[in-house]
Amino acid sequence: MTTSDRKCNICGGSSFVQAIDFVNLRPVDKKMTLGTEKIYTVCLACGEVVSIKVKNPEKLMK
Repeated sequence: MTTSDRKCNICGGSSFVQAIDFVNLRPVDKKMTLGTEKIYTVCLACGEVVSIKVKNPEKLMK
C-alpha cells in the first residue's frame, strides 16, 4: 500500500508526511552501537502516526 492509497484511521485524512526522529533505535544489549533511524508516517490533518519503520534493520543485528 502506498502512502497515497492510505486513509487515516482517526480522521479519514489522506495526506501524509514522512519524518525521522533524532534518537536512533538500537539493541538493548548493545549500548555502544549507533543503531538506525526510525521513519514515521504522519497524517497531516490530525497528527496521528500511522506507521513507524526502521530505516536499516540490519544495523540492529550487529
